[in-house]
Amino acid sequence: VHLIPVNPVREDGLNPKSRKRIMPDLLTEPPAIDPVYEAQVYCNVPSIAERSMEGHAPHYFKLVSVQVLIRHGDRYPLYAIPKTKRPDIDCMLVPSRKPSHPQLEAFIKHMSKGSAAQMDGSLSSLPHFPSHSLCEMGELTQTGVVQHLRNGQLLREIYINKHKLLPSDWTAKQLYLETTGKSRTLQSALALLYTFLPDFDWKKINMRHQWSTIFCSGSCDCPMRNHYLEEEQHRQYSLRVKNSNLEKIYVDMAKIVGIPTRQLRASNPIDSLLCYFCHNVSFPCTKAGCIGMEHFKVIKRHQLEDERERQEKKLYFLYALLATHPLLNQTVNRLQRIAEGKKEEVFVLYSAHDVTLSPVLSALGITEARFPRFAARLVFELWQDGKRPKEHFIRILYNGADVTFQTSFCKDHYKRSSKPMCPLEKLVNFVKRDMFLIFNSTSYYDACHRRAL
Repeated sequence: VHLIPVNPVREDGLNPKSRKRIMPDLLTEPPAIDPVYEAQVYCNVPSIAERSMEGHAPHYFKLVSVQVLIRHGDRYPLYAIPKTKRPDIDCMLVPSRKPSHPQLEAFIKHMSKGSAAQMDGSLSSLPHFPSHSLCEMGELTQTGVVQHLRNGQLLREIYINKHKLLPSDWTAKQLYLETTGKSRTLQSALALLYTFLPDFDWKKINMRHQWSTIFCSGSCDCPMRNHYLEEEQHRQYSLRVKNSNLEKIYVDMAKIVGIPTRQLRASNPIDSLLCYFCHNVSFPCTKAGCIGMEHFKVIKRHQLEDERERQEKKLYFLYALLATHPLLNQTVNRLQRIAEGKKEEVFVLYSAHDVTLSPVLSALGITEARFPRFAARLVFELWQDGKRPKEHFIRILYNGADVTFQTSFCKDHYKRSSKPMCPLEKLVNFVKRDMFLIFNSTSYYDACHRRAL
């Protein structure tokens, strides 16, 4: 099942200079293991408008809360391939350059007026938008900004224009905004927020800083979570060692750049190569030769195989349950308060990373989902039944696809219910109780400190 609608039409690069194209145009969707196709999905280069299922419900249902967890948009690599020239990508925002957005110019102007916003701790020292002519490591690109301007616009059309989730005179108390301390997550949140609430009053923006990438806040002490993560890393390592084709590719690439194979592997070349690929830039060359599409395909294919094995083995799932409980518990507590009639924090935005989103998907049991692409979004909608106002239901959407009935706690409900959503208490029971059954525990603390049987 492909959860992410894919638009194979590509814009040419970000730089006006002509470049050798490295991405073939795909007219039809090839089998799921095609590494080039999967990389294109991951890049999520803005092209035609996206179809989405957000906001769909029977007419007598009322939308009362939306909680959104996003991955930051397209970024410059976090690692460099040693002894090669870094990819030449410009992180200045230039509205006339593709990919662009009709509100990009207005966004830049609005961001420069943001001194009135309340930003927690170190967030106040971060820039509100990317602005380097050669991107810095990990910096959000123009593509990344545009991806989230599009996300915000899409969510506005559904949640504000159609469902009137927030009144025009919304207050700071009706929003809850939280981001990690990286410029790319803060800037992604601001881009989405700008098109969701155009020309918002900066005084109403209170951005909270989350120091942990898994958003565990004050509940981060969990020895068993760390244990399962280490076991998962051992699994990854042994899969890599068994792949002789991958090893040959690493040896070959190491020769091209003139460094030991071990050093090349440590520099995580896929992170860098994906940047070349997503921006249609030729892979790097040296006097000894060029890194090419075949190198890229083998490394990307291995990454896909690793993801598949990770889903099959339970280690990552056990890690994910413990890693995401604090965030899911906070989400459930908020949904319960809103269901009881509280009018605060009806729109929530968490701006995070792939390592935040991936375990949440796994913990919820959404195993068919792809690895989080750039600017991925996971949405929790809370609905009130107009015919029975005390009854509340949730829908869960991933990149616009309804995945409510792929979750472990609502799979069976689907067969018995005529309503296209899941009772809120199913999610509440899962987070408060059922998440711990596999650990033979009754609480998060107990599961974190007790060996699983």
